[in-house]
Amino acid sequence: QVPLVESGGGLVQAGSSLTLSCAASGRIFSTSYMGWFRQAPGKEREFVAGRGWIADSTLYADSVKDRFTISRDNTKNTVYLQMNSLKPEDTAVYYCAADASGSRDRASSYNYWGQGTQVTVSS
Repeated sequence: QVPLVESGGGLVQAGSSLTLSCAASGRIFSTSYMGWFRQAPGKEREFVAGRGWIADSTLYADSVKDRFTISRDNTKNTVYLQMNSLKPEDTAVYYCAADASGSRDRASSYNYWGQGTQVTVSS
């Protein structure tokens, strides 16, 4: 069973909105800190947003603050990334990650990863 499955990527114009979803197995989701990362061609994977069981553990990268919102539906074992006012520089493969231990904005802290979903923003 694949532990994390992302969906919702696509091709949109600058200024548009898009919502990504990540469905996790209950065993992983129930107590995990969940994160979203992205990786553009030729660049390192970078932290986008993260959220624990409660909202006050939410973190955002400066580049997406006030535009992106991470949320989770604990009844559906799903975490979402609402992306508004998209820019061409947001173009990347977006990855869902789970079960962070350590620094939550570091990819190396996460134990589970999804396969990624492509987001392309045209100018």
